[in-house]
Amino acid sequence: MATYKDLLAQKAKLEEQLEAARQAEVETAIQQVRQIVHEYGLTAEDLGLATKAKKRKGTVVAPKYVDPKTGATWSGRGRAPAWIGKNRDRFLIK
Repeated sequence: MATYKDLLAQKAKLEEQLEAARQAEVETAIQQVRQIVHEYGLTAEDLGLATKAKKRKGTVVAPKYVDPKTGATWSGRGRAPAWIGKNRDRFLIK
């Protein structure tokens, strides 16, 4: 019966063989993939490896408030301008 040290040595040899076989197969697979990509003119997007950045379409919101003195408008979103004050009803666009 094999000893513990003998089995560890066998394990180490097998792991080396596994890694060598894996590397060889990976190289073959990479060559095949490169050939197919070149042959068909594929891109990373075609393969699902990269996505095109989608531009976010900002929607323009109609103004709800107007400053009668300057004509400045505010949509009601975001930080309120200084001219709006506490009573927003008087600046409301009807």
